[in-house]
Amino acid sequence: MGAGATLDIAWCFSYFRALYLKLKKDSMTNYASPPTRLAWIVWGMGALFYLMGFFHRVAPVVMTAELMQAFEIGAMELGTLSALYFYAYVAMQIPTGILADIWGPRYLLSTGALVAGCGALLFAMAPNLFWAGLGRFLVGASVAVAFVGTLKLATSWFPPHYFAMIAGAGLIAGIAGAIFAGVPLRLLVDSVGWRPGMLLAAVVTFGLSLLIWLVVRDNPGPLKGEAVKTSIEVPQTGNPLKNFLSVMGYRNICLFLFIPGGMVGAVLTFSGLWGVPFLTTHHGLSPTVAAALTTTLMVSWALASPIAGKLSDRIGRRKPLYIVGSMAAIICWLLVIYIPQVSFTIMAILYILTGIFSACFITCFAHAKESVPVGLSGTTTGIVNMGIMLGPTVLQPTVGWILDHNWNGTLENGVRTYSLEAYRFGFSLMIGWLVLGLVLLFFSHETYCRQME
Repeated sequence: MGAGATLDIAWCFSYFRALYLKLKKDSMTNYASPPTRLAWIVWGMGALFYLMGFFHRVAPVVMTAELMQAFEIGAMELGTLSALYFYAYVAMQIPTGILADIWGPRYLLSTGALVAGCGALLFAMAPNLFWAGLGRFLVGASVAVAFVGTLKLATSWFPPHYFAMIAGAGLIAGIAGAIFAGVPLRLLVDSVGWRPGMLLAAVVTFGLSLLIWLVVRDNPGPLKGEAVKTSIEVPQTGNPLKNFLSVMGYRNICLFLFIPGGMVGAVLTFSGLWGVPFLTTHHGLSPTVAAALTTTLMVSWALASPIAGKLSDRIGRRKPLYIVGSMAAIICWLLVIYIPQVSFTIMAILYILTGIFSACFITCFAHAKESVPVGLSGTTTGIVNMGIMLGPTVLQPTVGWILDHNWNGTLENGVRTYSLEAYRFGFSLMIGWLVLGLVLLFFSHETYCRQME
């Protein structure tokens, strides 16, 4: 056993001994610096939950035909069923952020995973649309704590200059969940059906709840040693409403309620629901290949996110990267939606570029966090994440409504199919929000990557 491993074991022994004895914090500067590997393990538990949350988020995209047949619904009802996840997710963001500041991430993450498992189980066994919708609603409400919790852990377990990069790494974990909800889930559905696939997801989520409870701690702990080099926060014990109103008093936070929703909404509306039927109907792709293509968009989006965060840290600015990325993303989406028939290679390149440029949104978390006092980071992250998820919450069912409104009566295997003009009309809403976000971004205040005291 190497010396590094021995030191890790010794640190962990001291850490859990301190927890067992319930030592009190004498001051906020009396923490030992945790080994980097342990910090990544603790943060990784939250990231795994975010992975499962993303899996549940985008799973309907590869099961559209099965769900429409099972519950005898059209595009608008399917869009609403999928969006119930987002309705609950958005509604829970501000309460989650406030509770993260008051209670800490461990309780939120473990309890959230437990409830998410219950929701997934209900969805898998739903006899009708009502119970399926209730299951989706429970999953969305419970996994709402995942990203806020992981960012809270990042604040307490890592140095401040890691924050933007770790936010991007969190998105990678999320997109890994989307990958599993793409081709692998499609193959599983083809093999055993969608209900057994969702039952398996529920079992995994239950297991993750127990793992988080056993491994995660809110911060490195009250141990004697050198001053901590992370951004451990003093928990907020004041009035939650006062904390919320205080955060909303900052202009950047109000703007970030709307700016990133277009970027994330476009990616998740297309790749998370309507991209596969669009590609199969109007580009002649099989469901598996179409799922692979939409997954490629999200993978490139995820992989580019930590790079975008690191680049923003390197140049010491938040706005320029977001502005340039937004402009390029708008151009790419216009090509993806309106380009005529092209080779699969060119199509794949366009989707990869769309994902890469859309990754600029990740800087909004660091931008918002730096705009308010560090002790309110949980509330801030919850508000910004709520704004982000407004995008798919609004766009998914609205695009479905437009498709149904423009349906010409065509059916294929008992499932509605929609014209190219209907899809383009619906997807134009994504472009409009992207343009609005770009305009609002110019009114935001640059933080120059410096945290407000």
